[in-house]
Amino acid sequence: MKLAEALNLRADIAKRICQLGSRLQNNALVQEGEKPAENPELLLKELDELVTQQEELISRINLTNAKTVSEGKTLTEMIAHKDTVRTKIEVLRGFLDAASRTVPRGLRSEIKILSTVNVSQLRKQVDLLEKDFRETDVKIQALNWNTDLL
Repeated sequence: MKLAEALNLRADIAKRICQLGSRLQNNALVQEGEKPAENPELLLKELDELVTQQEELISRINLTNAKTVSEGKTLTEMIAHKDTVRTKIEVLRGFLDAASRTVPRGLRSEIKILSTVNVSQLRKQVDLLEKDFRETDVKIQALNWNTDLL
């Protein structure tokens, strides 16, 4: 199985576990003398099986990420870099939105509000970060589809 397939399977298992949670809640209580729509014992058994599968899959994915090296970096390091670049981009976008706001003045004598940074220069830096993010993501995706799961 390729790493990308394992990642898709992990997402599917997580979705199924979430759905099981809802199904369990829907069958937690019944009126006296009635039966639940689904047997909670069977749902709990299915939950146990899915959680076990999920744990094994996550362990194998993490091991594969830690042992897969490209351009001198492990896949784990590349993912961490991508995640932190994404966080920085989000913070800078919010800051740039605030720094770009203009405050209308009715008279020249009113207080003038100015940006504390060079917005266009900072936007160029964000553009470079976004390029780095895209390039790193492409490398990660390529590795995901070409790396066998350990």
